[in-house]
Amino acid sequence: MVSSSPAWLLLVGFLFLTGNSLVAVYRSRGDAATVSFVVASYVTLLILFYCLRWFEAAQIGSASRGRARVGVWLATTILTAMFSWRVAVIMPLPVVAAAVCVIGASTAAGGFYTLFLLPRAA
Repeated sequence: MVSSSPAWLLLVGFLFLTGNSLVAVYRSRGDAATVSFVVASYVTLLILFYCLRWFEAAQIGSASRGRARVGVWLATTILTAMFSWRVAVIMPLPVVAAAVCVIGASTAAGGFYTLFLLPRAA
């Protein structure tokens, strides 16, 4: 096993995520936008976890590790954008909504810099 986490702990986390998502979909029935948001978030989180496992398993310096890094960044950026948009919509002042979007964009840009542009220690 690549990770130091026990398999049962991973299973519990997956079941918790799945259960919470199912409850959110059930409570949001009739609201297609909310159901779509929950489903898209769930799928993107699954993709993120898959890419993280792929990244951990890949050899350091390999092309596979680089592709996994891209997948991790894309998944986290999609999640950040989705949650930023969802929060910005409910903000009472437009300036606060704009600040939420700027913070989300800054997070994505910072992640890109850290994962792809920051020089790595040898």
